[in-house]
Amino acid sequence: MTTLVDSKALRTGWYVVAESADLKDEPMAVRLLGEDLVLWRDGDDSVVVAPDRCPHREAPLSVGTLADGRLTCIYHGWAFGTDGRCVGVPSSGPDAAIPPAAHLPCMRVEERFGLVWVCPGEPAASVPEVHQDDDPAFRRINTGVEVWNVSALRMVDNFLDISHFPWVHVGTFGGGQDTTVPKIEVGRLDDDFHGYRYEVDATNPIEAIATTGTDAPEVHRWMSTGFNLPFTIRSMVRYEDGLEHIILLCSTPVDDTTSLFTFVVWRNDDHSVDAETVIAFDRAIGAEDKVMLEQVPGVLPLGRTDLVNVQSDRPSVEWRRQLTEFMGVDGD
Repeated sequence: MTTLVDSKALRTGWYVVAESADLKDEPMAVRLLGEDLVLWRDGDDSVVVAPDRCPHREAPLSVGTLADGRLTCIYHGWAFGTDGRCVGVPSSGPDAAIPPAAHLPCMRVEERFGLVWVCPGEPAASVPEVHQDDDPAFRRINTGVEVWNVSALRMVDNFLDISHFPWVHVGTFGGGQDTTVPKIEVGRLDDDFHGYRYEVDATNPIEAIATTGTDAPEVHRWMSTGFNLPFTIRSMVRYEDGLEHIILLCSTPVDDTTSLFTFVVWRNDDHSVDAETVIAFDRAIGAEDKVMLEQVPGVLPLGRTDLVNVQSDRPSVEWRRQLTEFMGVDGD
């Protein structure tokens, strides 16, 4: 069976563990690939990510106190600052040398798009680019981080798939959609994402008007969906009036069968509709996916013959092919 937490290759990927706004005046506990981590902001307002255990007697640092960028363990008062360096051992006195092993082994971290990205090992690539984040014509909307009781493998497989739209999303946009999927061609979309382009006609219920920008009963969408290894998906939507709606879907493996999920939206609208109203419909779509996926146990098999595939599954088949190569596992 495929396991995520034991994969050394997956430790070279970037994963979203929080929103930047989540890190305030207290340390934060997260779990990534089966490892407990602590996050906090140091005196320079930079994010520090380290194992959630004090090197002295292994108390969880996430229940410690934070002041002036110094994280203090509540067990013996050891304090840690910039880059996780130990800056205080009260029992030894102020002039005593600090053992080199007292410093925390920190992980690489970047803040992009209002998100905190962590790489547990040596990065295989950079955090993927979303060029609209630098375009003043677009606004960015962050949506919060949720816990899904689903393997990240199943989440990405689902986000790459359009054949489930008229079945799973009948309560939102899929009700009027053709169940037959046209032939899909998968290839490089740009420097960061690999995927496919397509067009769909979708129902436009009252709840979707803020997102689509029109009250027409049906809307035509020009779309593309692509992946960035290991578990990041970008969906781009363009409407007939030129409105663009870009969604970055980030699935983070807490362990083999539990994940963190967040999505970020960029839109070139006029800001006349507040952000929460705009993303309400996307939240409803995600809730439909969550309900469906949490009924499917275990990890998604990665072998080529483990699952039955048809032409509409080509995006997932290609993603799984590249992922098995990335992970160095047998896809046969």
